[in-house]
Amino acid sequence: MAQQRRPLPRRFFARDALVVARELLGCELVLRRRGITCRGLIVETEAYCGVADRACHTFGGRRTPRTETMWGEPGHAYIYFTYGMHWCLNAVCAPAGDPQAVLIRAVEPLEGVAAMQRRRGPNGRPEDLCRGPARLCAAFGLSGADDGRDLTQGALVIERRRSSPQGRVLTGPRIGVAYAGPDARKPWRFGIGAVHSRPF
Repeated sequence: MAQQRRPLPRRFFARDALVVARELLGCELVLRRRGITCRGLIVETEAYCGVADRACHTFGGRRTPRTETMWGEPGHAYIYFTYGMHWCLNAVCAPAGDPQAVLIRAVEPLEGVAAMQRRRGPNGRPEDLCRGPARLCAAFGLSGADDGRDLTQGALVIERRRSSPQGRVLTGPRIGVAYAGPDARKPWRFGIGAVHSRPF
């Protein structure tokens, strides 16, 4: 079993999403619930940079019940429903009132793989369990009920990386945001290792 480390502090998240998205690579997403720990190495992220970013849910200052968590304190989980069937996990970034977030696109499972497989059903290689934001939430059992959770303490946290990410940080355009025009082409998706939702 992996040794428990301290969760990332709030000041880590209180920065621009582009900085946080890179620095989350190699950190570990951890959920402790009902006596079971699920843990995964964060290997792919996307930055969403607030009111000036056409791909961001808060573009133009949009503030709705769905996006309210993004407007609040950094270091909380913003979990939204998409395509009428999937949940996606984000970490809220930047100071309160500057609604930025980082989408966690993929993790490499490290602990609790059996629980992840039960939630998703036998699905081949363990690295495929959390390859993509919807699969990740399904494997960890995350839903809208977890929106607003404090990622710096409690059951759902992001822990410090064990060491610097190995190899080059890959960058590329974000996925599924063609509606954002020129912002869709910005290289604001980041990845390390071999487990990614899609090739870079």
